[in-house]
Amino acid sequence: MKALLLEQHVREQHETLSASIQDIETFQLPSGNVVVDIHWSSLNYKDALAITGKGKIIRQFPMVPGIDFAGVIHHSEDPRFHIGQHVLLTGWGVGETHWGGLAEQAKVSGEWLTPLPQQLSARQAMIIGTAGFTAMLCVMALEQGGVTPESGEIAVTGASGGVGSTAITLLSQLGYSVTAISSKPDNQDYLLSLGAKKVLPTREFDQPSRPLATQRWAGVIDTVGGAILATLLAQMRYNGTVAACGMANNSTLTTSVMPFILRNVRLQGVESVTVPASKRLAIWQRLQTLLPDFFYQQASNEITLGQVVEYANKLINNQITGRTIVKIR
Repeated sequence: MKALLLEQHVREQHETLSASIQDIETFQLPSGNVVVDIHWSSLNYKDALAITGKGKIIRQFPMVPGIDFAGVIHHSEDPRFHIGQHVLLTGWGVGETHWGGLAEQAKVSGEWLTPLPQQLSARQAMIIGTAGFTAMLCVMALEQGGVTPESGEIAVTGASGGVGSTAITLLSQLGYSVTAISSKPDNQDYLLSLGAKKVLPTREFDQPSRPLATQRWAGVIDTVGGAILATLLAQMRYNGTVAACGMANNSTLTTSVMPFILRNVRLQGVESVTVPASKRLAIWQRLQTLLPDFFYQQASNEITLGQVVEYANKLINNQITGRTIVKIR
C-alpha cells in the first residue's frame, strides 16, 4: 500500500524531516483490531504543521500523518464493525502518535471509529472532517452558554479556514447573524456566500485592547487566539460566550478578569480529539442535517496523495481557503 511517510534524520546533532510517498507492507501497520481501506482523507492545519516540521506535532518516527480518514472496513476483530461497512475517524491521536489517514490503509482501534451516517458520502465526511466536527462543537458550546439567534451578532475568526468556513455555514443555517473576521480580503464573496452577514479584516482586532470595550458580540467562535481573542473578549456583550478552539495566531492570551466578572462572559475551550465515542455519532448526524449541499461544493479543494506536501506548505503560508480533501483511492 502507498502512504505518506514522515521520517526524522539526525546528522551531526541536527535533525531534519523528510516526507515521501512510500510503499508500506501491511505487516508494518501499528497495532489495532480493525483495518480500514481508506478512500478519502483531508489536510488539516495540524497535519501541515507535522508535514512541514513547523510544529512539534509528532514525537515518534516514522509516522504516517493524517488526523482524518473515511473508508471501508477491510478486516475487523471488533464485533461492532463488519467487513464492507463505511466508517470515518477523526482525532484520538491518529496521525500524531498512531499512523494516520494519509495512506491507502490504516489499522486502528474500533473504539476510535464512527459509522458513516447514511446521508453522507465518504467524500462529504472529509470535507467536514476534524475542522467541521470542531466547528459543530463550538456552535454547541454557544448554545449551551444560552446564546440564541436573538441574542445578537456572532463573530467567527479565521473565517476562511476549515473551522471558520464550517462554523459560518452552521450558524447561518441555525438563524444566527454572523460576522466573519478574515485576513484574506479577497475572500469576502466566498464568506458571504456561506452565510456571513458582513466581513471584517483581522487588522481591526489584532492590536492590544482595553480590558473592556463597547459591547458588541453575543458570541464568538475563535480559531486564532492571541491579541485577537483578547480584543473580542473585551467587546463581549453581557452573558456572552466565547468558544475557543485554536491558536493559529498565538497561544498567549493577555487579558483581564473584567469581561468575566463585570459582564458574566464565559470562555469555553473546545477540543475534538477525545470526544467520547458515545457522543460522536449524534454530532455527525447533526452536521449531516444542518450542512446544505452548496457547502460541499464551495468549501473544498480536492488533491491527490502526491500533492499533500505541496499543499501543506500552502496551508502553513495561509494560501488555502476552506477545506482540502485528499483522494486516496
